[in-house]
Amino acid sequence: MKKNILCIGGSHGIGFETVKILSKDHNIIVASRTSEMLQEQQITHHTFDVMTDNIEDLDLPECLDGLVYFPGSINLKPLKMLKIKDFQYDMELNFFSLVKVVQALIPKLKRSKNPSLVFFSTVAVKIGMPFHTSVAAAKGAIEGFAKALAAEYAPLFRVNVIAPSLTNTSLAQKILSSEDKKSKMDSRHPLKRIGEPEDIANLVVFLLSENSNWMTGQILSIDGGLSSINLN
Repeated sequence: MKKNILCIGGSHGIGFETVKILSKDHNIIVASRTSEMLQEQQITHHTFDVMTDNIEDLDLPECLDGLVYFPGSINLKPLKMLKIKDFQYDMELNFFSLVKVVQALIPKLKRSKNPSLVFFSTVAVKIGMPFHTSVAAAKGAIEGFAKALAAEYAPLFRVNVIAPSLTNTSLAQKILSSEDKKSKMDSRHPLKRIGEPEDIANLVVFLLSENSNWMTGQILSIDGGLSSINLN
C-alpha cells in the first residue's frame, strides 16, 4: 500500500538516502531548507525551517502514515567552552522543534491505520562520551519523549528512535576532515568502520514498514557495535 510519509529534513545525508529508497514505493513529502539534491526525486518538497516556520502552514495530506524527523547537530566541545546559548540551540533544533511538529501533526497521524514515527538520538546518550554534553542532553530528551509518546498513543501509532554512532555525512565533516581522522574513527568501532548514510536509511525504511508492526517505544542502536562490544 502506498503511504504518505513526511520527512522533516531529507535533502542531505541520511535523510536523502532514506528519501531515495522510500520514493520508489510511497508518496514522500520533504520539508527542508534546501532541495537541490532532491530535484530528480519523485517527491513533493516544501521549503521549511524547523527553527522558524510552522508546519501547519504547509499544504500537507490530510492523512499521514509516517513521520521522520532528521534535523540534528554535532556540537562537540568541552563543557567549559559551552555557553547556555549552545545548549539552548541544540535543544531547540533537536527537541523543541520536534515536539512542535509532532503536536501539530497528531490529527493527521490519527487518520492513518498504522502510522509510524521515527526520531534520531545518538550512541553518546547510552554510553557517555567526552565533549558531548550539549548534544547528548538534547538527544536524551528525545529518547524520553519518544518512550512516553509511544505509551500515550499506543496502539494508535508507533514511535521508535534510532541511535547511530558517527556516520559519514556532511554534518560530520569536521570530524572526518582527513583520512587520518577517519581512520581513527573507523578503528573505534568493533566493525572497524563508521556508518554510511544507507546503513541508517535502511533501518528508517524498516521502521516505517509493516515489517516492524510489533515495535514501539524502542531505542535502536546502529553503531558498528560501539555501544555493546568491548574489544579491549
